[in-house]
Amino acid sequence: MADAPLDLLLLPSWLVPVEPAGVVLHDHGLGIRAGRIVLIAPRAEALRHTALEVRELPGRLLTPGLVNAHGHAAMTLFRGLADDLPLMTWLEKHIWPAEAKWVNEQFVQDGTELAIAEQIKSGISCFADMYFFPEMACERVHASGMRAQISVPVLDFAIPGARDADEALRKGMTLFDDLKHHPRLSVSFGPHAPYTVSDANLENVRVLAEELDAGIHMHVQETAFEVQQSLQHHGERPLARLQRLGLLGPRFQAVHMTQVDDEDIALLVATNSSVIHCPESNLKLASGFCPVEKLWQAGVNVAVGTDGAASNNDLDLLGETRTAALLAKAVAGSANALDAHRALRMATLNGARALGLDSQIGSLELGKSADLAAFDLRGLAQQPVYDPVSQLIYACSRDCVEYLWVAGKPLLEAGVLTRLDEQRIIATSRAWGEKIGGRQA
Repeated sequence: MADAPLDLLLLPSWLVPVEPAGVVLHDHGLGIRAGRIVLIAPRAEALRHTALEVRELPGRLLTPGLVNAHGHAAMTLFRGLADDLPLMTWLEKHIWPAEAKWVNEQFVQDGTELAIAEQIKSGISCFADMYFFPEMACERVHASGMRAQISVPVLDFAIPGARDADEALRKGMTLFDDLKHHPRLSVSFGPHAPYTVSDANLENVRVLAEELDAGIHMHVQETAFEVQQSLQHHGERPLARLQRLGLLGPRFQAVHMTQVDDEDIALLVATNSSVIHCPESNLKLASGFCPVEKLWQAGVNVAVGTDGAASNNDLDLLGETRTAALLAKAVAGSANALDAHRALRMATLNGARALGLDSQIGSLELGKSADLAAFDLRGLAQQPVYDPVSQLIYACSRDCVEYLWVAGKPLLEAGVLTRLDEQRIIATSRAWGEKIGGRQA
């Protein structure tokens, strides 16, 4: 097998493996066989290997595919529906009523497909999703060739697709069992937030997650009001309550965490829980600032997510990561905070680790899945190139994304989707917009 030809040999100008940290390899080749990385070597050595296809990528930077560690994919169909509002007004007066009226299986299928297409074109190879009818999202991910963690939403009240938390958990267990051997899909549990899930239902989530070794994906301490409410109702901060109930641990993914004190950090470190940072959604909803540098220096794994397009309003993880890097400096009061290489790590390997996928993806290492993104650094706005990683984080947009592979299969070729019909998706999304916006009888 060692002498078998490579399926694909990529020859970029720069290759950033992410692990080891801070490394940029110039004029190296990366070889793929059976969907996995089997070769990383200097160009001359790489060219001595037989390959079924050789792809020259001058002026391109090859990185791991980006990992969008939090979002609500189908909510792309609510993009721009209720902007410039605080979180609870946005949720209670606009989003929840719109969901009650419009969300069904077809909405989730079409909205998820729109999100998948946008994310592929943004260099994202893997995303975490938490939304209704998760089985519909799984169908779209399976067909698209992308990788994803799909969280089963759990709330104390009825939601589209589940009459109550018990039904949501039953359906989640079935979905988990159906997909436990899927090569690109994993199922986790998604209790919405501490203020929408009771102790009893949180304990049920904990028991199931432990039995199945599944992740727990949850909005936590997104606003100061949430923390104040928890102190009034429970006599403790939300994170402390979750710890008391046994939810924190390596499988726990705490989304947002804009309200963080030293006791919170100690809990996150002690339990090896991850934080998913969504800076643009937090800024737009005026929710607060996650202290990324302080968490990082304490040893907390911090990943990055776009959140849903209804509150962001895009699924551009590269732009999100730039915002995260700039905001981290302002919050920490230090220009050294979250440098470009660490920002890229946050958007790749840290995200993979948060989702429990770091043995498979997130870095360019031998034996890992060939989930890769190639960025074009030949443009006017990227010149001159001194440090390609710095250029990627601070000077590139998602328009620089040229190629994307998941498990060695091309999902984006020269900026064109290979498995999805972009014009059909646009037409379907416009039709939903006309219906939701009241322009269609």
